Amino acid sequence: MTSTALTLQTLLAGLDDGRWQATGLLEDCLTRIRNGDNPAARVYTRCFDQTARAEAVASDSLRAAGVPLGELAGLPIALKALFDVSGEITHAGSQGWQAPAQQDAVIVSRLRRAGAVITGHTNMTEFAYSGLGLNPHYGTPDNPLAPGHIPGGSSSGAAVAVARGMAAAAIGTDTGGSVRIPAAFCGLVGFKPSQRRIPRDGTFALSDSLDSIGPIARSVACCARLDAVLSGQTAAALAPIDLKGRRFLVSTDYLLDDMDRTVARAFDRSLRRLRAAGAIIVEAPAPLLKSLSALLEGGGLTAAESYHIHRHTLASHGDRYDPRVRARIERGAALSAADYIELCRRRTDQKQQADQWLREFDGLLAPTVPIVPPRLEEVAADEDYGRLNMLALRNPSVANLLDLCAISMPNHAHDELPSGLMLVGRNGHDRSLLSQAAAVEALMEPPW
Repeated sequence: MTSTALTLQTLLAGLDDGRWQATGLLEDCLTRIRNGDNPAARVYTRCFDQTARAEAVASDSLRAAGVPLGELAGLPIALKALFDVSGEITHAGSQGWQAPAQQDAVIVSRLRRAGAVITGHTNMTEFAYSGLGLNPHYGTPDNPLAPGHIPGGSSSGAAVAVARGMAAAAIGTDTGGSVRIPAAFCGLVGFKPSQRRIPRDGTFALSDSLDSIGPIARSVACCARLDAVLSGQTAAALAPIDLKGRRFLVSTDYLLDDMDRTVARAFDRSLRRLRAAGAIIVEAPAPLLKSLSALLEGGGLTAAESYHIHRHTLASHGDRYDPRVRARIERGAALSAADYIELCRRRTDQKQQADQWLREFDGLLAPTVPIVPPRLEEVAADEDYGRLNMLALRNPSVANLLDLCAISMPNHAHDELPSGLMLVGRNGHDRSLLSQAAAVEALMEPPW
């Protein structure tokens, strides 16, 4: 096992006791990037090897001198290619943006202050507008657990980089599942916080109403550590949670529709383990979830808000966009101001209903995605692409539409295609959700 296939806590302990150095961890990542990244289907679209080496050397020097260090000191962390890094082009998976960023995004500044070694920009679906992870400009990274299958998106390269030891963890964005889907498809943990928890300044937006920033890593505790840094809080160990007597809701409709057999088997196995640990699983219909389809009419908030962002560049060089992404953005042109205001009002009402509804439970449980990652050829035709994309986004988008916090944890067996168990909590209850997730995680089989 490569060193970067360990948890962040283990890596930090090894750095502190001298088992390895930050420069060694980085070089391990760079070697894997250099030897394993396919130029036709990139994991990294830009590797920051020069600045990363300087950061790693500085971290080792400060540690050797006994200087107090940040919560991520010496850890190699990758960034989805929509976060501003000073001097680098924030291309967001496209080829139409040329001006380099003038300063770091807020979350990049926070990572640097915490001592992270920023390895580079990772591949993604163009402008983050799909849950499958395909990109015609930079290629589509292969699924590390299921070769020939899609990696999930839109934070495709971020998840693949972590799964393949090209970074210890990565930071992505989640508008409808773009952190949690690739985490589930690549055997990792992905956390979507309550939206306003982490500032998005310096991030290439898709939807101002729905975008969240979250980590992809190997454990719930890793995600909690990263979340603390990203949100500007002091990192602290998660409070231990006893699952006995905890009440979790499983919606018997909507979120369980159209599950394939592998996902259904993994989900049923997860529920059995939770019941054996004393958790109370309440299976009941959830009419509120079915009503969410009204928020997706005409492309919903994402289409309207992304069209506002892209309307001028579509006119000047729309021919350089991924046609599938362009078609989804251009749906927003048909939404009037009255339509948009009505969508916002409906969402406000449904967010309030969701908060009241979830007060009765410790969390909502569902498969992160109701299907295992499709093979690349299964998404080649536009009709299949559209159908599978909407199916992949359906479950995780619930947390974005209702502004909830949510996490995906791997729950597949070693001989199964990858799948994820999603736990959803109330807005603002992020640390409680993470503590519960750590207890749930302990019941699952480690996928690596």
